[in-house]
Amino acid sequence: MICAMILAAGESKRMGKPKLLLPFGEKTMIETVIDNVVKSKAGSILVVLGADSEKIEEKIKGLPVEIVFNPNFHEGMLSSAQIGFQTLPEDAQAVLVFLGDQPAISHAVINEVIDAYKKTKKGIILPVYEGNRGHPVLIDVKYRGEVEKLSADVGLRGVVYSHPEDVQEVEVETPNILQDIDDADDYDRELELKNKK
Repeated sequence: MICAMILAAGESKRMGKPKLLLPFGEKTMIETVIDNVVKSKAGSILVVLGADSEKIEEKIKGLPVEIVFNPNFHEGMLSSAQIGFQTLPEDAQAVLVFLGDQPAISHAVINEVIDAYKKTKKGIILPVYEGNRGHPVLIDVKYRGEVEKLSADVGLRGVVYSHPEDVQEVEVETPNILQDIDDADDYDRELELKNKK
């Protein structure tokens, strides 16, 4: 089974308020991200919470996700990914790592990444737009032990850099894989793009 892990533990410092609870279309940002994953070929969905966990959990508790709390969320994104890897179900073959602030990544793009994993048998799949790597990143569970030992200054990229022979890039047709929402300007830009569709 290919699992999805949504990293949703950040403190939203640049936004100044819990950005994952901001509206994005008819739902909040985190609900939209979950919705996109639900529509994809991914199996179980894990959401790693930290800052504002009670508010976010209240919003998503009725959705088909498993919620995990990262007590070390102040240490950054890698700590959330490490908690997620430790919590994966036993039948997990690989995990797709999502950022909670990328609500514009469609289920079609997610499926392209999953299909590439199944087709190429490579252990690390990266979506690419015009030469730039983005999210979601797919990592085979054979790297679980390595992920758990990574240091915060390297992050998940450490696994990618250590195994170039096991990396497969997948060219996609949308820049959405590169665009996360850090501040109010990013948010306004993404809303404008969404409303044009």
